[in-house]
Amino acid sequence: MHLSDLWFIAIAVLWAGYFVLEGFDFGVGILLPFLGRDDTTRRVMINTIGPVWDGNEVWLLTAGGATFAAFPAWYAAMFSAFYLPLLLVLVALIIRGVAFEYRGKRDNSNWKRGWDAAIFAGSLLPAILWGVAFGNVLRGIPLDAAHNFTGNFFTFLNPYALVGGLATLTLFTLHGALFLALKTTSDLRRRAHRAATAIAAIAVAAGCGFLAWTEASHRAAGWSGTGIASVACAALAAVALIVAALANRAGREGAAFAANATAIAAATAALFTALYPNVLPSTVSAAYSLTTANAASAAKTLMVMTVVAIIFLPLVLAYQAWTYWVFRKRVTGPAAAPAPKGH
Repeated sequence: MHLSDLWFIAIAVLWAGYFVLEGFDFGVGILLPFLGRDDTTRRVMINTIGPVWDGNEVWLLTAGGATFAAFPAWYAAMFSAFYLPLLLVLVALIIRGVAFEYRGKRDNSNWKRGWDAAIFAGSLLPAILWGVAFGNVLRGIPLDAAHNFTGNFFTFLNPYALVGGLATLTLFTLHGALFLALKTTSDLRRRAHRAATAIAAIAVAAGCGFLAWTEASHRAAGWSGTGIASVACAALAAVALIVAALANRAGREGAAFAANATAIAAATAALFTALYPNVLPSTVSAAYSLTTANAASAAKTLMVMTVVAIIFLPLVLAYQAWTYWVFRKRVTGPAAAPAPKGH
């Protein structure tokens, strides 16, 4: 295996980690105006992700940094072509982060409602746009011989990419509902369970439909070892998603959340495996496509990156695992005031 292939796998793992962890963050934010019936409930919902949401975003930064260092041509072409969608994602994430920090700075209902709306919008937009972006990467974009993007914003609004956006939106919303059912108590826990039951049917249809479309379009060109692996990952994702829906119906919250996390990770693996050896296909000519070979950095650069990753990655993973362990308990609201004597 070439180091460029190893780093392609590493980037796929980073994106899978980001979608699994940030996915439930997005889901909680999307569900905030629907399950948060009062300020106390909304505060509890935000508290479930409060200790971890910023750490989850590190996976995105690492994925972007790894792409820049390991595949500079891929990074340059992709970030140039997707400049506007990625700018919208960045602005949404900034607004969302500010909203988490500023929501509790004033005890004013209008102030809190405004920041709650910012959390909702800052979660909804990336949840859709990541699916649209990855759909276009899988489908290919118009790149010329110099790997310059020759399309426009409306190039991205094709049916396949829009189905990808619906798939990520529903999968992340389901992930958030399952997380809330796992992390809260009382009425909020029951409403999160009901929300997950309602969302699961749409998520199964959208997620499985997008994966089936992906595999059908990529298998039309023939079968290979990576093609078989991609189909296997897609099948695992579909089965795990169905298991998540069934486990939620049975009230097995931990199993449902783990199964949905598996579905998201397996779906990401299926998409990257279907893409390989391309990293950014060109719809103008296959000769203009970027691959793991022609987009990679020099071998020495990849070797240095590999050594650094071997040393520091276990430390980062251990720290994040410890964080989740510390904040593993359910989040509850303030205790009700005792009734006055004589009542």
